[in-house]
Amino acid sequence: MRIFTVGFLLIPFLSFAQQTLPDPLEAGWKGQKVCEVLVDNESVRTLKCTFPPGVGHEKHFHKKHVGYTLKGGTFQIKDDKGTREVQIPLGYTFYNESVAWHEVLNIGTDTAVFLIVEPK
Repeated sequence: MRIFTVGFLLIPFLSFAQQTLPDPLEAGWKGQKVCEVLVDNESVRTLKCTFPPGVGHEKHFHKKHVGYTLKGGTFQIKDDKGTREVQIPLGYTFYNESVAWHEVLNIGTDTAVFLIVEPK
């Protein structure tokens, strides 16, 4: 019972930590927005995020979302697993229940573009 109580008491702190970070729309790169709203209604919010070479997405969190790559690229990703380089191809689709935090940087030579669809 004691472990359950301690875990239960930590939930507000975990939520607070996530809330101190911006979401993908609020986060940008060096003061500039990288995402724009395509749809925002009572059911869904859809973002289009564009990353020219050398542009990234500052540290942020994600709620549940589906992503789709309109134009792929090479990225450096930093998150709780460390730092890694990934090649994200055109047409790549991904789903996450949430992302506590990550930061990305387009280290390739092409502009990359993603759709992020967040159910409400």
